[in-house]
Amino acid sequence: MNRTSAGSNSGVFTAPDQNTSLTVSHAKAKGGKTRHLVRLDNRKIAADPLTAGVNVVAPMSAYLVIESPYTGYSVTEQKAVVDGFIAALAAGSGALVTKVLGNEM
Repeated sequence: MNRTSAGSNSGVFTAPDQNTSLTVSHAKAKGGKTRHLVRLDNRKIAADPLTAGVNVVAPMSAYLVIESPYTGYSVTEQKAVVDGFIAALAAGSGALVTKVLGNEM
């Protein structure tokens, strides 16, 4: 994906077909924390289930938000926490993600 937008604390990367974009941003949060956001947006054309012969744009997105204190965690420690979180989501061929998307708790 190519960078299509840049700000002082953010950037947007967009696929050539314009159907997928990745946003990365950093901001100060309450309580002396920094908030890092990685957001993936995707859209596709899908059949309208209510109107025969009509297609609609169907967008979806997935986010990863990391809030870390200004002090107390090194970048290496923060990465270890995030790596553990991502590993839990990916374990068992993504079983946890499948459960969440199926409205399970």
